[in-house]
Amino acid sequence: MTASMQPIILASSSLRRHELLRSMGVFFEVIVPDINEGASGDARETVIEMAQQKAWQVAQQYPERYVLGSDTLVALEGAILGKPRDEKDACSMLAMLQGRWHEVHSGVCLYLPGEKMPDVRHCVTRVHFAALTDDEIRDYVLSGEPQGKAGAYAMQGHAGMFVTEIVGSFSNVIGLPTAIVRDMLIANRYPLFLAKNRS
Repeated sequence: MTASMQPIILASSSLRRHELLRSMGVFFEVIVPDINEGASGDARETVIEMAQQKAWQVAQQYPERYVLGSDTLVALEGAILGKPRDEKDACSMLAMLQGRWHEVHSGVCLYLPGEKMPDVRHCVTRVHFAALTDDEIRDYVLSGEPQGKAGAYAMQGHAGMFVTEIVGSFSNVIGLPTAIVRDMLIANRYPLFLAKNRS
């Protein structure tokens, strides 16, 4: 079986990324890299570096496969808001985001079969939150949805009602800029809808 006929390896444990890649019709399997996902410094540089680390680690084990890595984070006026440590941290993040614009950054890295240099890209989406009361923030945090989410919210969940405006990729805010991934796969000769073509 040629490399282009094998499923892509997605180097991510994120269920949102799994769902988004599946919605594209891409045939893939998951291998989760073992890396430290701490975030600091410049948002763009951080997501690119993390995406490359995830993809590189898996690509070393499977050099003849397509390997896709991605990382997403939220930034407010240059400050990175990662995944909340606890409910108090989630409340603090949402209090900062409410009534304001922020950015969602994603880095995407695709290693190609037999190639040492990957295709690496960046996506940024601007998001505006409605003004929220302390009670709204508390109730949302108590729902449990913010845990494990960059910026302490899930656009595809209850927090979708907090968003008043988006400039850029919607899927990027969920966790994977699908239009960019499509461009990368086409540019690197990986057939979309492979799962359907094989059935």
